[in-house]
Amino acid sequence: MLTAKGKYGLKAMIYLAGLEAGEIAQVADIAAACSIPKKFLDQILSELRNAGLAFSKKGKFGGYQLAKPAKQIKVGHIIRTLDGPLAPLACASVTAYRPCDDCGNEKLCAVRLMMMQAREALSKVFDHRTLAQMRAMADPKKTSVKTYL
Repeated sequence: MLTAKGKYGLKAMIYLAGLEAGEIAQVADIAAACSIPKKFLDQILSELRNAGLAFSKKGKFGGYQLAKPAKQIKVGHIIRTLDGPLAPLACASVTAYRPCDDCGNEKLCAVRLMMMQAREALSKVFDHRTLAQMRAMADPKKTSVKTYL
């Protein structure tokens, strides 16, 4: 399940994707527009910055913008940065595999096999869609950032 952190991170990134080239958004503005607690958003944006997804500028006129074009940012990268692996169980994960202590034979474990299918389905969507595509899903004709949140 996507956590509040993951959801808020996606909303903030969609907001940043709606900025004009070179424009910077202040955290308070993003928080207000996306209904995200500012303190929590500070933490989320810091993680996104550390992952190379967002860029921050310090100072009086500082704020955040995307570190690269929205069409180059995969939704799966954002989610993994904030929420960790997509797999519901570690034994079904590609990036954070860990065997279960209580499993006698993971090759025949129906729970693991089902969770691997679930992870594949999520990956098929999240790793093949960009932030730009996600932003455009609501209504590609509307240009207001608020529309997409």
